[in-house]
Amino acid sequence: MHRWAALFGALGIAGALQAASLDIVATTGMVADIARHVAGDRASVVNIMGEGVDPHLYKPVASDVRRIMAADVVLYNGLKLEGRMGDIFERAAARGRFVRPVAAMVDEAYLLEPADEPGHPDPHVWMDVKAWMAATEAVAIALCQADPQGCDTYRHNAESYVAELSRLDAYVRRVVGSIPQGQRVLVTAHDAFNYFGRAYGLEVMGIQGISTESEAGLADVTGLVDTLVERKVPAVFVESSVPDKYVRALIEGAAARGHQVIVGGELFSDAMGKPGTYEGTYVGMIDHNATTVAGALGGEVPQGGFSGPASEAGE
Repeated sequence: MHRWAALFGALGIAGALQAASLDIVATTGMVADIARHVAGDRASVVNIMGEGVDPHLYKPVASDVRRIMAADVVLYNGLKLEGRMGDIFERAAARGRFVRPVAAMVDEAYLLEPADEPGHPDPHVWMDVKAWMAATEAVAIALCQADPQGCDTYRHNAESYVAELSRLDAYVRRVVGSIPQGQRVLVTAHDAFNYFGRAYGLEVMGIQGISTESEAGLADVTGLVDTLVERKVPAVFVESSVPDKYVRALIEGAAARGHQVIVGGELFSDAMGKPGTYEGTYVGMIDHNATTVAGALGGEVPQGGFSGPASEAGE
């Protein structure tokens, strides 16, 4: 509580509770989910990129541009995740819209910088729940700046959501930590899980790079097949927003060398699940990923995952 007071007090922000109707446009579902939790009933939130959409490759349509230009607040991930929308965000800011890059507002201490892309932090910050807690605080501060009268609401809502995320983080640490040490290898379609691996103790290998705009070569696939065979990795994972052709190539390559690898499940990487479902929320997305990975790699997972009674009993 004292830390929150310092964060908001440094801005000189305090607000009376009264009706407001901010129009917030977010890019990804993960960013929109924070906005909905923090804004509560003081705003309407629309996200542009839906289920199964790859933000690295997304090309905005005319209706997206109109929504952004008409919004009071525009929240996007940043760190080049929405690589083809940068000029639109600049135009919106120039027209007086309140535009903020959520992941880029997180303290640099949370950010990972890939060795092959110096100076360009990995944008997949939401894969570390503690980092996304920091992003929630950043969004609360941004909404306080946009709507000072609603600051008490934003602060209270952010505190509640961060408390839930703290419980989620503890759950992920527990189930991923139950994977046998020799099997803590997470192989996916592209490098979206490096924050997840750092936070929860997994060695992460992606066939493609951080951006799905990069193409995997024969050497990339062959090298990963070698790893699967030599280390007896039992499962690899497909992603909901990325074609599975390279993952299938890994499985076929390992089988040709006498090692059977299964698809451990479909993970949500750059997009959440279907709207209206549990996996269509940030908590549900991370719960699904952690529970799926741990279960496929030999860990112990409670029935129902994070949201189930077995999990609650184990906390």
